[in-house]
Formats: sequence, C-alpha cells, structure tokens
Amino acid sequence: MIPRTLFVWALGLPVTLAVFVAILATRPFDRTGRAAHSIGALWCRIILALSGVRVEVRGAEKVPRGEPVILASNHQGAFDIPTLQAHLPIQFRWVAKKSLFSIPVVGWSMTLAGYIPIERESATKAYRSMLEAAKKIRSGTTVVIFPEGTRSATGELGAFKRGGFTLAVKAGVPVVPVAITGTKDVMRKGSLLIRPARVAMTFADPIPTEGKSEKELMALTREAIETIL
Repeated sequence: MIPRTLFVWALGLPVTLAVFVAILATRPFDRTGRAAHSIGALWCRIILALSGVRVEVRGAEKVPRGEPVILASNHQGAFDIPTLQAHLPIQFRWVAKKSLFSIPVVGWSMTLAGYIPIERESATKAYRSMLEAAKKIRSGTTVVIFPEGTRSATGELGAFKRGGFTLAVKAGVPVVPVAITGTKDVMRKGSLLIRPARVAMTFADPIPTEGKSEKELMALTREAIETIL
C-alpha cells in the first residue's frame, strides 16, 4: 500500500500542476468552463489509473441528454469525486461549499471550470447561493450533489441533508440517483494510504420534481440509492 501511495503522489503532483497550466491556457478561449471540466475529467482518469482503480459504469443510458438534471450520489470515499468526474457521460458542474474554492490549484481550477459555490456561513447567504445555483441549473447546467454532505465513515448510507433537494425543487429539474460502491476501500477516511480497488457506479431512473415536496424527493432518492446498494 505504501509503495502504491508514494507512486501516486510522486506522479500525481506534477500531473496535477501540468493539468492546472492546461486549464489556465483555456481561459482566454473558453469562458463556459467546458474545456476546463473536460481537462479535469482527463486528470481524474489519470489519477484513477495510477491508483489502480477500475470503474464499472452501469445504467449510463438513464442519464438524460440535452436537458439539465441534478445527479445525487452517495459518498463513500474521497475517490467518489474522480470516479464521477471521469466517468459521467455528460458535461456537469459540481455544487460544493465555498471554502473548497480557496484551495490552491484544485480550488482555482474549480472556479475556472464554472463550478457552483454554496455559502454555509449563514442561512441567508446559503439561501441566496441556492437561488443563484437554481438559476444556473434552469439555464441548462447539470450539477452533481452529495446529499449526505460528507463521506460515510462506515460505507453505510448516511442521513440526507435537504439543501440539494431544495435546489432541485427550485430549479424544477429531475433528480438522477447515483450509487457508488468500492471507493471506501481506495482511501479510508482519515488515511492517506491508497489501495487498488474495483468500483461500480450505477444510475437509477430519473425522478421528476413536479408536484413533489423536498421531503418526498429526498425519500425517493434515498430509496433508489439504497435499492442499488
């Protein structure tokens, strides 16, 4: 495990810096963030390959094309993020807490890619950022959320937070449940050791938001993910 970890860090850091330079180079020609996101997806594929992580994608045909949706995924481990970024079959944007956008290189790349920051400092700021995010989704942007809000320490599905489903109702777009298994074995919570693993990412049928409350939408999404898990 230690040799694998050292190998990933030794090669991953220069690759990350090179990818960031490539993302910067796209800025004068592409203000939409599409190129930056695609370069980020390539970076994720490289990190997964270096880490010995093999990903099987199931049900990708269930993800609507040509219309915005909210993809709601469980959160087993740190490698959920590269798994989703590398293997989701469409362009999308992450919804993440604002503090992550201040992280050198990674956070700056998130800004350049047009990812959506959510304020958590106060209820008022959080509500305003939700309205801005909903507006962006209605204009055609698909986003990914982790309803649990944080990684599960056990791999079991944790309690869902309402924020993502408030966003779905306000945007008026379907929610596509996503279940990921295997990532908790790659890098366990609280550890930097990297282990090769097999990961599966499975999509459920889209859930329309029309006529549903946040609680109903949250319950249906949770049920779909639990069924797959």
